[in-house]
Amino acid sequence: MRGTDETSGSLFSYVDLEDRIPAHHPLRKIRQVVNDALASLDADFSAVYVDFGRPSIAPERLIRASLIQILFSIRSERQLMEQMRYNLLFRWFVGLGIDDAVWVPTVFSKNRDRLLNSEMSRKVMYAILAHREVAPLLSDDHFSVDGTLVQAWASMKSFRPKTEGTQGDDDQGEPPALDAAADDQPTLPETDPMPRTKPSHRNAEVDFSGEKRSNATHASTTDPDARLYKKAPGTGAALCFIGHALMENRNGFVVQADLTRASGRAESQAAIDMIHRHSPGSTRRLTLGADKGYDAAQFVVDLRQACITPHIAQKSRHSAIDGRTTRHKGYALSLRHRKRIEEAFGWAKTIGGAAQTAYRGIERVRASFIMTLAAGNLARLPKLLAA
Repeated sequence: MRGTDETSGSLFSYVDLEDRIPAHHPLRKIRQVVNDALASLDADFSAVYVDFGRPSIAPERLIRASLIQILFSIRSERQLMEQMRYNLLFRWFVGLGIDDAVWVPTVFSKNRDRLLNSEMSRKVMYAILAHREVAPLLSDDHFSVDGTLVQAWASMKSFRPKTEGTQGDDDQGEPPALDAAADDQPTLPETDPMPRTKPSHRNAEVDFSGEKRSNATHASTTDPDARLYKKAPGTGAALCFIGHALMENRNGFVVQADLTRASGRAESQAAIDMIHRHSPGSTRRLTLGADKGYDAAQFVVDLRQACITPHIAQKSRHSAIDGRTTRHKGYALSLRHRKRIEEAFGWAKTIGGAAQTAYRGIERVRASFIMTLAAGNLARLPKLLAA
Protein backbone atom coordinates (compact mmCIF):
# COMPACT_ATOMS: atom_id res chain seq x y z
CA MET A 1 0.00 0.00 0.00
CA ARG A 2 1.32 3.40 -0.93
CA GLY A 3 2.00 5.77 1.94
CA THR A 4 0.64 9.30 2.01
CA ASP A 5 2.83 12.37 1.63
CA GLU A 6 1.09 14.51 4.22
CA THR A 7 2.75 16.54 6.94
CA SER A 8 1.13 16.71 10.33
CA GLY A 9 2.79 18.70 13.06
CA SER A 10 3.29 17.14 16.48
CA LEU A 11 2.81 19.21 19.60
CA PHE A 12 4.85 16.93 21.85
CA SER A 13 7.75 14.51 21.37
CA TYR A 14 7.97 11.45 23.61
CA VAL A 15 11.41 10.27 22.41
CA ASP A 16 14.29 11.18 24.69
CA LEU A 17 17.20 13.01 23.06
CA GLU A 18 19.54 10.33 24.44
CA ASP A 19 17.63 7.65 22.51
CA ARG A 20 18.03 9.47 19.21
CA ILE A 21 21.83 9.04 19.20
CA PRO A 22 23.06 5.65 17.88
CA ALA A 23 24.48 3.40 20.58
CA HIS A 24 27.80 2.95 18.80
CA HIS A 25 28.28 6.54 17.67
CA PRO A 26 31.94 7.65 18.18
CA LEU A 27 30.82 10.79 19.99
CA ARG A 28 29.43 8.71 22.84
CA LYS A 29 32.88 7.63 23.99
CA ILE A 30 34.30 11.12 23.37
CA ARG A 31 31.50 12.70 25.40
CA GLN A 32 32.06 10.28 28.26
CA VAL A 33 35.78 11.12 28.44
CA VAL A 34 35.11 14.85 28.12
CA ASN A 35 32.46 14.83 30.85
CA ASP A 36 34.76 12.99 33.26
CA ALA A 37 37.61 15.38 32.45
CA LEU A 38 35.42 18.46 32.97
CA ALA A 39 34.12 17.06 36.26
CA SER A 40 37.71 16.92 37.52
CA LEU A 41 38.11 20.63 36.67
CA ASP A 42 35.11 21.77 38.71
CA ALA A 43 37.28 23.59 41.26
CA ASP A 44 39.20 25.39 38.49
CA PHE A 45 35.94 26.55 36.90
CA SER A 46 34.60 27.79 40.24
CA ALA A 47 37.73 29.89 40.76
CA VAL A 48 37.10 31.76 37.49
CA TYR A 49 33.55 32.91 38.30
CA VAL A 50 32.16 35.05 41.14
CA ASP A 51 29.23 34.10 43.38
CA PHE A 52 26.95 36.99 42.41
CA GLY A 53 25.54 38.56 39.28
CA ARG A 54 23.71 37.14 36.30
CA PRO A 55 24.52 33.49 35.49
CA SER A 56 26.67 33.07 32.39
CA ILE A 57 26.98 30.13 30.05
CA ALA A 58 28.12 27.04 31.92
CA PRO A 59 31.87 26.48 31.34
CA GLU A 60 31.29 22.79 30.63
CA ARG A 61 28.92 23.66 27.80
CA LEU A 62 31.31 26.29 26.45
CA ILE A 63 34.10 23.74 26.20
CA ARG A 64 31.89 21.03 24.69
CA ALA A 65 30.62 23.48 22.08
CA SER A 66 34.19 24.57 21.26
CA LEU A 67 35.21 20.93 20.81
CA ILE A 68 32.24 20.29 18.50
CA GLN A 69 33.24 23.31 16.43
CA ILE A 70 36.74 21.87 15.97
CA LEU A 71 35.73 18.24 15.44
CA PHE A 72 33.21 19.09 12.70
CA SER A 73 35.21 21.88 11.00
CA ILE A 74 32.64 24.60 11.65
CA ARG A 75 34.14 27.85 10.44
CA SER A 76 32.59 30.39 12.79
CA GLU A 77 30.63 30.75 16.00
CA ARG A 78 27.67 32.07 14.02
CA GLN A 79 27.52 28.88 11.96
CA LEU A 80 27.95 26.82 15.14
CA MET A 81 24.94 28.47 16.77
CA GLU A 82 22.94 28.02 13.56
CA GLN A 83 23.65 24.29 13.41
CA MET A 84 22.92 23.82 17.10
CA ARG A 85 19.39 25.06 16.47
CA TYR A 86 18.52 22.02 14.35
CA ASN A 87 21.29 19.46 14.87
CA LEU A 88 20.16 17.10 17.63
CA LEU A 89 23.59 15.44 17.79
CA PHE A 90 25.25 18.76 18.62
CA ARG A 91 22.59 19.59 21.21
CA TRP A 92 23.07 16.21 22.88
CA PHE A 93 26.86 16.53 22.99
CA VAL A 94 26.84 20.09 24.36
CA GLY A 95 24.14 19.31 26.92
CA LEU A 96 21.23 21.36 25.59
CA GLY A 97 17.69 20.02 25.71
CA ILE A 98 15.59 19.87 22.58
CA ASP A 99 13.65 22.97 23.67
CA ASP A 100 16.56 24.93 25.16
CA ALA A 101 17.42 28.23 23.49
CA VAL A 102 20.72 28.54 21.64
CA TRP A 103 23.06 31.34 22.63
CA VAL A 104 23.65 34.53 20.68
CA PRO A 105 26.97 34.13 18.78
CA THR A 106 28.55 37.27 20.24
CA VAL A 107 27.56 36.26 23.78
CA PHE A 108 29.02 32.81 23.24
CA SER A 109 32.29 34.24 21.85
CA LYS A 110 32.77 36.68 24.72
CA ASN A 111 32.07 34.06 27.38
CA ARG A 112 34.40 31.58 25.70
CA ASP A 113 37.26 34.04 25.29
CA ARG A 114 37.00 34.95 28.97
CA LEU A 115 37.22 31.29 30.00
CA LEU A 116 39.44 29.56 27.44
CA ASN A 117 42.86 31.13 27.85
CA SER A 118 46.04 29.14 27.28
CA GLU A 119 46.20 27.98 30.91
CA MET A 120 42.65 26.64 30.90
CA SER A 121 43.16 24.99 27.50
CA ARG A 122 46.19 23.16 28.90
CA LYS A 123 44.18 22.03 31.92
CA VAL A 124 41.51 20.60 29.61
CA MET A 125 44.17 18.71 27.63
CA TYR A 126 45.80 17.37 30.82
CA ALA A 127 42.45 16.28 32.27
CA ILE A 128 41.63 14.34 29.11
CA LEU A 129 45.03 12.62 29.10
CA ALA A 130 44.70 11.80 32.82
CA HIS A 131 41.41 9.96 32.27
CA ARG A 132 41.44 6.41 33.62
CA GLU A 133 40.92 4.94 30.14
CA VAL A 134 43.35 7.25 28.33
CA ALA A 135 46.35 7.27 30.69
CA PRO A 136 47.29 3.58 30.04
CA LEU A 137 47.62 4.42 26.32
CA LEU A 138 50.46 6.91 26.92
CA SER A 139 54.20 6.38 27.08
CA ASP A 140 56.13 7.89 29.99
CA ASP A 141 59.62 7.56 28.55
CA HIS A 142 59.69 8.17 24.80
CA PHE A 143 58.61 11.41 23.14
CA SER A 144 58.90 13.37 19.89
CA VAL A 145 58.77 17.09 19.24
CA ASP A 146 58.13 19.25 16.21
CA GLY A 147 56.82 22.63 15.16
CA THR A 148 54.56 23.93 12.42
CA LEU A 149 53.68 27.33 11.02
CA VAL A 150 50.26 28.78 11.82
CA GLN A 151 49.38 31.57 9.42
CA ALA A 152 48.25 34.75 11.17
CA TRP A 153 44.95 36.48 10.53
CA ALA A 154 46.73 39.40 8.92
CA SER A 155 47.44 40.44 5.36
CA MET A 156 50.88 41.16 3.98
CA LYS A 157 49.58 44.64 3.19
CA SER A 158 49.32 45.28 6.94
CA PHE A 159 53.09 44.71 7.32
CA ARG A 160 54.19 48.33 7.37
CA PRO A 161 57.06 50.38 8.79
CA LYS A 162 56.76 50.77 12.54
CA THR A 163 56.84 54.55 12.23
CA GLU A 164 53.51 54.43 10.35
CA GLY A 165 51.46 53.23 13.28
CA THR A 166 52.99 50.25 15.09
CA GLN A 167 55.51 50.69 17.87
CA GLY A 168 56.45 47.06 18.52
CA ASP A 169 55.16 44.27 20.72
CA ASP A 170 53.74 46.38 23.52
CA ASP A 171 51.88 48.90 21.39
CA GLN A 172 49.46 47.38 18.94
CA GLY A 173 48.92 50.70 17.22
CA GLU A 174 46.26 51.63 14.71
CA PRO A 175 46.25 51.33 10.93
CA PRO A 176 47.34 54.56 9.28
CA ALA A 177 44.48 56.67 8.03
CA LEU A 178 43.93 56.92 4.31
CA ASP A 179 44.86 60.14 2.61
CA ALA A 180 41.74 62.26 2.42
CA ALA A 181 42.92 63.82 -0.83
CA ALA A 182 42.98 60.43 -2.46
CA ASP A 183 39.23 60.14 -1.98
CA ASP A 184 38.43 63.49 -3.54
CA GLN A 185 36.75 62.76 -6.85
CA PRO A 186 34.98 65.20 -9.16
CA THR A 187 31.27 65.40 -8.46
CA LEU A 188 29.17 64.36 -11.40
CA PRO A 189 26.14 66.39 -12.35
CA GLU A 190 22.73 64.92 -11.60
CA THR A 191 21.90 64.83 -15.31
CA ASP A 192 24.76 62.42 -16.06
CA PRO A 193 23.04 59.29 -17.45
CA MET A 194 25.95 57.02 -16.35
CA PRO A 195 27.14 58.11 -12.88
CA ARG A 196 30.54 56.69 -12.02
CA THR A 197 31.11 55.07 -8.63
CA LYS A 198 33.95 56.28 -6.44
CA PRO A 199 36.86 53.78 -6.48
CA SER A 200 37.34 51.88 -3.25
CA HIS A 201 40.69 52.08 -1.41
CA ARG A 202 39.85 49.38 1.13
CA ASN A 203 41.96 46.75 -0.62
CA ALA A 204 44.12 48.72 -3.02
CA GLU A 205 46.89 47.16 -5.07
CA VAL A 206 50.35 47.33 -3.48
CA ASP A 207 53.68 46.65 -5.19
CA PHE A 208 56.35 45.32 -2.79
CA SER A 209 59.09 44.79 -5.39
CA GLY A 210 62.43 46.33 -4.45
CA GLU A 211 61.29 47.12 -0.89
CA LYS A 212 63.31 45.70 2.01
CA ARG A 213 61.09 44.56 4.84
CA SER A 214 62.05 42.79 8.07
CA ASN A 215 60.66 42.23 11.54
CA ALA A 216 63.14 44.77 12.90
CA THR A 217 61.74 47.64 10.86
CA HIS A 218 58.18 46.54 10.05
CA ALA A 219 55.20 45.19 11.98
CA SER A 220 51.65 44.21 11.17
CA THR A 221 49.01 46.79 11.98
CA THR A 222 46.41 44.01 12.16
CA ASP A 223 48.23 41.64 14.53
CA PRO A 224 51.51 43.04 15.92
CA ASP A 225 52.35 39.65 17.47
CA ALA A 226 52.68 38.01 14.03
CA ARG A 227 56.15 37.75 12.50
CA LEU A 228 57.36 37.54 8.90
CA TYR A 229 58.95 34.10 8.69
CA LYS A 230 59.64 31.17 6.41
CA LYS A 231 60.52 27.72 7.69
CA ALA A 232 62.24 26.26 4.63
CA PRO A 233 64.49 27.79 1.97
CA GLY A 234 62.82 28.42 -1.35
CA THR A 235 59.42 29.12 0.17
CA GLY A 236 57.74 32.49 0.53
CA ALA A 237 57.72 34.30 3.84
CA ALA A 238 54.39 34.92 5.55
CA LEU A 239 53.03 36.53 8.69
CA CYS A 240 52.68 33.61 11.07
CA PHE A 241 53.25 32.01 14.45
CA ILE A 242 54.96 28.70 15.26
CA GLY A 243 52.91 25.99 16.93
CA HIS A 244 54.76 23.34 18.93
CA ALA A 245 53.75 19.86 20.02
CA LEU A 246 55.25 17.18 22.25
CA MET A 247 54.02 13.69 21.34
CA GLU A 248 54.36 10.42 23.22
CA ASN A 249 55.57 7.64 20.96
CA ARG A 250 53.29 4.76 21.99
CA ASN A 251 50.05 5.85 20.34
CA GLY A 252 50.90 9.31 19.05
CA PHE A 253 48.96 11.45 21.53
CA VAL A 254 49.98 15.09 21.91
CA VAL A 255 50.80 15.55 25.60
CA GLN A 256 52.06 19.14 25.45
CA ALA A 257 51.31 22.02 23.09
CA ASP A 258 52.43 25.60 22.82
CA LEU A 259 52.52 28.49 20.35
CA THR A 260 55.14 31.23 20.15
CA ARG A 261 56.23 34.07 17.92
CA ALA A 262 58.08 32.91 14.85
CA SER A 263 61.86 32.97 15.19
CA GLY A 264 64.82 30.75 14.44
CA ARG A 265 65.27 29.62 18.06
CA ALA A 266 61.62 29.28 19.00
CA GLU A 267 61.37 25.54 18.29
CA SER A 268 64.33 24.44 20.39
CA GLN A 269 63.36 26.66 23.33
CA ALA A 270 59.74 25.51 23.20
CA ALA A 271 60.90 21.86 23.13
CA ILE A 272 62.91 22.35 26.34
CA ASP A 273 59.99 24.11 28.02
CA MET A 274 57.46 21.45 27.04
CA ILE A 275 59.56 18.47 28.13
CA HIS A 276 60.26 20.11 31.51
CA ARG A 277 56.60 21.02 31.92
CA HIS A 278 55.51 17.47 31.15
CA SER A 279 58.13 15.64 33.25
CA PRO A 280 59.42 18.09 35.87
CA GLY A 281 62.37 16.69 37.80
CA SER A 282 62.13 13.25 36.20
CA THR A 283 64.80 10.82 37.39
CA ARG A 284 64.23 8.36 34.57
CA ARG A 285 66.10 8.54 31.30
CA LEU A 286 63.80 9.97 28.62
CA THR A 287 64.25 10.04 24.85
CA LEU A 288 63.25 12.90 22.58
CA GLY A 289 62.99 12.42 18.83
CA ALA A 290 63.13 15.34 16.41
CA ASP A 291 64.01 16.23 12.83
CA LYS A 292 67.21 17.82 11.51
CA GLY A 293 66.05 21.29 12.38
CA TYR A 294 66.76 20.51 16.04
CA ASP A 295 70.31 19.27 15.36
CA ALA A 296 72.08 22.14 17.13
CA ALA A 297 74.96 21.80 19.56
CA GLN A 298 73.45 23.91 22.35
CA PHE A 299 70.09 22.14 22.16
CA VAL A 300 71.75 18.72 22.39
CA VAL A 301 73.79 19.87 25.39
CA ASP A 302 70.66 21.16 27.14
CA LEU A 303 68.91 17.83 26.62
CA ARG A 304 71.84 15.80 27.95
CA GLN A 305 72.07 18.01 31.04
CA ALA A 306 68.39 17.29 31.67
CA CYS A 307 69.01 13.50 31.42
CA ILE A 308 67.20 13.33 28.07
CA THR A 309 68.69 11.29 25.25
CA PRO A 310 68.51 13.33 22.01
CA HIS A 311 67.18 11.04 19.26
CA ILE A 312 67.54 13.75 16.63
CA ALA A 313 67.97 13.13 12.91
CA GLN A 314 71.54 13.91 11.89
CA LYS A 315 72.46 16.69 9.51
CA SER A 316 74.74 15.74 6.65
CA ARG A 317 77.48 18.05 7.96
CA HIS A 318 78.49 19.30 11.41
CA SER A 319 75.96 17.20 13.29
CA ALA A 320 75.83 17.39 17.08
CA ILE A 321 74.64 13.76 17.28
CA ASP A 322 77.49 11.25 17.53
CA GLY A 323 77.93 7.48 17.64
CA ARG A 324 77.11 7.11 21.33
CA THR A 325 73.50 7.86 20.37
CA THR A 326 73.14 6.44 16.86
CA ARG A 327 74.58 3.01 17.74
CA HIS A 328 71.53 2.02 19.78
CA LYS A 329 68.47 0.39 18.23
CA GLY A 330 66.21 2.81 20.05
CA TYR A 331 67.60 5.68 17.99
CA ALA A 332 66.30 4.24 14.71
CA LEU A 333 63.01 3.37 16.40
CA SER A 334 62.54 6.94 17.63
CA LEU A 335 63.26 8.36 14.18
CA ARG A 336 60.55 6.15 12.74
CA HIS A 337 57.98 7.04 15.38
CA ARG A 338 58.66 10.79 15.39
CA LYS A 339 57.10 11.17 11.93
CA ARG A 340 53.68 10.46 13.43
CA ILE A 341 53.64 13.95 14.90
CA GLU A 342 52.97 15.21 11.38
CA GLU A 343 49.64 13.36 11.52
CA ALA A 344 48.58 15.50 14.49
CA PHE A 345 49.56 18.67 12.66
CA GLY A 346 47.84 17.47 9.49
CA TRP A 347 44.58 16.80 11.35
CA ALA A 348 44.78 20.14 13.13
CA LYS A 349 45.20 22.02 9.85
CA THR A 350 42.75 20.14 7.62
CA ILE A 351 39.99 19.36 10.15
CA GLY A 352 40.65 21.68 13.06
CA GLY A 353 41.20 24.81 10.98
CA ALA A 354 44.66 25.57 12.41
CA ALA A 355 46.29 26.24 9.04
CA GLN A 356 45.28 29.89 9.43
CA THR A 357 44.02 31.14 12.73
CA ALA A 358 40.83 33.15 12.97
CA TYR A 359 42.05 35.05 16.05
CA ARG A 360 44.40 37.95 16.70
CA GLY A 361 46.92 38.23 19.50
CA ILE A 362 49.32 35.51 20.55
CA GLU A 363 47.37 34.57 23.70
CA ARG A 364 44.12 33.86 21.85
CA VAL A 365 45.92 32.04 19.04
CA ARG A 366 47.83 29.91 21.57
CA ALA A 367 44.66 28.93 23.44
CA SER A 368 42.95 27.97 20.18
CA PHE A 369 45.95 25.90 19.01
CA ILE A 370 46.16 23.94 22.27
CA MET A 371 42.43 23.22 22.22
CA THR A 372 42.64 22.06 18.60
CA LEU A 373 45.36 19.52 19.42
CA ALA A 374 43.33 18.36 22.43
CA ALA A 375 40.38 17.78 20.09
CA GLY A 376 42.70 15.83 17.79
CA ASN A 377 43.50 13.49 20.68
CA LEU A 378 39.77 12.99 21.28
CA ALA A 379 39.14 12.15 17.64
CA ARG A 380 41.50 9.16 17.91
CA LEU A 381 40.08 7.80 21.16
CA PRO A 382 37.06 5.73 19.96
CA LYS A 383 39.11 3.39 17.74
CA LEU A 384 41.97 3.04 20.22
CA LEU A 385 39.69 2.29 23.16
CA ALA A 386 37.64 -0.14 21.08
CA ALA A 387 40.81 -2.02 20.11
